[in-house]
Amino acid sequence: MRRMALPIEAYQIKELKAGDELFLSGVVYTARDAAHKRMAGLVKDGKALPISLKKSAIYYTGPTPPPPGMAIGACGPTTSLRMDKFTPALIKKGLRVMIGKGRRSREVRDAIRKYNALYLIAPAGCGALLAKSVVSAHLVAYNDLGPEAIYELKVKDFPVVVGIDACGRDIFSG
Repeated sequence: MRRMALPIEAYQIKELKAGDELFLSGVVYTARDAAHKRMAGLVKDGKALPISLKKSAIYYTGPTPPPPGMAIGACGPTTSLRMDKFTPALIKKGLRVMIGKGRRSREVRDAIRKYNALYLIAPAGCGALLAKSVVSAHLVAYNDLGPEAIYELKVKDFPVVVGIDACGRDIFSG
């Protein structure tokens, strides 16, 4: 498995291929359906976003409260397809890495190819294990959404697989 620091630079994105296994370290933001809807509305209205999307990574998860001694509770991936109607606009604004599970729409695959982005897959059913890769977690926006709020996570050796690479190669179509 290849170790990569976040943010992943444009030249690194181009080098990765669908199926590559990675350990990520750095900052990722959590965001699910409700947060995506709000951010897409802000983009549509030309308003500022609560986080910078430039070169950012978003993890589709709704973490549980942290148990004693942990930065976060279970934080497994949620189904990415639910974010697809909002995702192309966010990619256009600079989002470069999305982490979730499952297939993506043609529109998202096209935006990934057009804007040199990546879709990464985290192992499903392993939320408690994935939480061990989270070093710190801080609420940054949309507190009213509870577990669907946006959190900044600092991760170390967070395991993922490249699901869709910047050329549009997709592990689901093989």
